Amino acid sequence: MSKGGFKSLKVWQKGKELAVHIYNITNTGAFSKDYGLRDQIRRAAVSIASNIAEGDERETNKEAVRYFYIAKGSSAEVLTQAIIAHEIGYLSKETFDEIEQRCMEISGMLSKLIQARR
Repeated sequence: MSKGGFKSLKVWQKGKELAVHIYNITNTGAFSKDYGLRDQIRRAAVSIASNIAEGDERETNKEAVRYFYIAKGSSAEVLTQAIIAHEIGYLSKETFDEIEQRCMEISGMLSKLIQARR
């Protein structure tokens, strides 16, 4: 467990901010009407911060690492769905680039957290 709880983890903060960002950008335009893709990317984005929090609250590092890997997978899922959304015209290049950068940063931070907890 981290000192100060999961909310003090920078990677959790970035994951939560990404989820809020995804909700905001999927509330407008064609994206808001594509319920399947909209709901899928939202669930994946929420899963990042949720799994970081759950992992951090676990009793053992082994358990925590399992949840951090799930969060890392969810980050890749968000990125994949953003690529699709960009290619079908739901996301501008600028918005896509920002999501990609955030996902890569979160994934890198999770890799370091996983190494530290092993």
